[in-house]
Amino acid sequence: MIYDELKTLPQSSGIYQYFDENGKLLYVGKAKNLKNRVRSYFIFTPFFAPNPRNSLRIQKMIKEATHLEFITTNSEADALILENSFIKQLHPKYNILLRDDKTYPYIYIDFNEEFPRFQSTRKLIKKSKIKYFGPFFKGVKELLNALYYYYPLRQKNSCKSPCLFHQINRCKAPCANLISKNEYEKILNEATNALLNPNILIKNLEKQMIHLAQNENYEEAAKIRDQIATIKDLETKVQIDLAKLEDFEVFAIAYENNLLSLLRFVIQNGKVIGSNHKIIVLKNDVFDKNAIYKQFILENFNYDIPIVSNQIYVYEEFEDLKLLEELLCKRFSKKIIIKNPKIGEKRKICNLAYQNALININSYKKNNSFEILKELKTYFELENFPNCIEIFDNSHLQGSATIGAMVCYRQDEWDKQKYKRFHLHYKNDYDQMREVLTRRAKDFDKNPPPDLWIIDGGKALLDLAKAIIESSGANIDILAISKEKVDFKAHRAKGGAKDKIHSIKGEFSLSVDDKKLQFLQKLRDEAHRFAIKFHQNTKRKQDLESSKLLNLGLSEANIQKLLHYFGNFENIYKADFNELSFVCNKKIAQKIKNI
Repeated sequence: MIYDELKTLPQSSGIYQYFDENGKLLYVGKAKNLKNRVRSYFIFTPFFAPNPRNSLRIQKMIKEATHLEFITTNSEADALILENSFIKQLHPKYNILLRDDKTYPYIYIDFNEEFPRFQSTRKLIKKSKIKYFGPFFKGVKELLNALYYYYPLRQKNSCKSPCLFHQINRCKAPCANLISKNEYEKILNEATNALLNPNILIKNLEKQMIHLAQNENYEEAAKIRDQIATIKDLETKVQIDLAKLEDFEVFAIAYENNLLSLLRFVIQNGKVIGSNHKIIVLKNDVFDKNAIYKQFILENFNYDIPIVSNQIYVYEEFEDLKLLEELLCKRFSKKIIIKNPKIGEKRKICNLAYQNALININSYKKNNSFEILKELKTYFELENFPNCIEIFDNSHLQGSATIGAMVCYRQDEWDKQKYKRFHLHYKNDYDQMREVLTRRAKDFDKNPPPDLWIIDGGKALLDLAKAIIESSGANIDILAISKEKVDFKAHRAKGGAKDKIHSIKGEFSLSVDDKKLQFLQKLRDEAHRFAIKFHQNTKRKQDLESSKLLNLGLSEANIQKLLHYFGNFENIYKADFNELSFVCNKKIAQKIKNI
């Protein structure tokens, strides 16, 4: 089949996709010339077979492939964008997915304002005269709090007259013209210097902490201590001060024992203001360095984030370096340079980034969950290493306040920024889970899929999740955990519940002291905790709204009828008179509109 499909390939740029016999997407690639690139995967004499010059990973993929599809594009740069989008959305089996769409916060100053102030943002603000600092991978709130505590800047956007901050000497009241622009600018410059040199803030905070402790205000002193620790963590362990006050970024990848480590340094005014890293566990010892560098840089230079620097340095050369440079120049309408320095200061910083990437591999190996995750992959025969796990649960009370919840576990910690809550329409557990999983799958284009889904339920919900994943085209492993039944009721017992694990391979009953079971129970219980908390808050809110309608003279039956039709109280209040009259009588409809 593929042999015949190769004859249809055009000599134009685009992306190509390989599928297996079940229609599952195996691999996505981009090409300047589709015909030449795809044909390079094969040899045609003395017989048609995978090209032995390709990596073992690619040869294995070609052996599994039974079908080929392609999409043409206007340029190779467009093909690169499309390839990256497909990989993030569909998580093909043989593509390495970085799986991180985090948008880190920036601190900015808007000089369009008469008296500018520091604020945070995660997106590009489409105005001129805005200066950005960052991105900051942690501690933005702590930095801003410290800046506004020690420098008497304009504290609030909406202030029109001297307020409490002026009375306690935390603001010079520019709103009332009690400070000149020149004097304010001096304070702003001092604060900017402190932002770029956090040690200045740390020294002030330490003095404040000691003062509070001496006055036996230990609770506030502890808060300052935590603030200091967070700001200290902003600084890279090895300090770099360049002679030139330059802004640039450095990207490096390191590999060791099937662990791939990616690291990014952000340098502003000649100082490393932040670094972030991620670890990828590979299925084998072969990876595409070119693909990794492309994805890593593209996800950090997205369309809607600020561009602080136009210089990027990489630890090593990769095939599409110039193409990526061309794409970023076009994307941001400015000159952006990507270089692999061979000598000098920049080479030393690239080497330092690489050494830090290696250190992160060793740190990752020591994580408590790493060995358990390896065991999960082997024991349950998972296709992916479960580095990123999403866990789902639902909650309701006799069909009311029906909600769904999703929590995320990534690289040995709870990723609370990824937690999601869902208001649901259905009344039974099966349909509720279908609604939650479907809504999550539809979000794969914005929030890439994880390695593993864990469902709170049995085989029926496992099969449901499997069908949803297959229809989405994504590559995600699935496990379901069903609670032990005692007297036909679900039994939750810390460390003592004999829960059953369901996978595509079958049903598993593990010992109550098995670390794998305890780990899965920990994940399930966090999802349950999050769901119950959201359910309780939703129920309280619904009870409050119900009481408003009860006071209007509506019966419980009428309220439930309205909820069933409109879905929630907000939609009831937004509905027009005719819609309300369709569900209840005109007198009640008018009362609701008068609220």
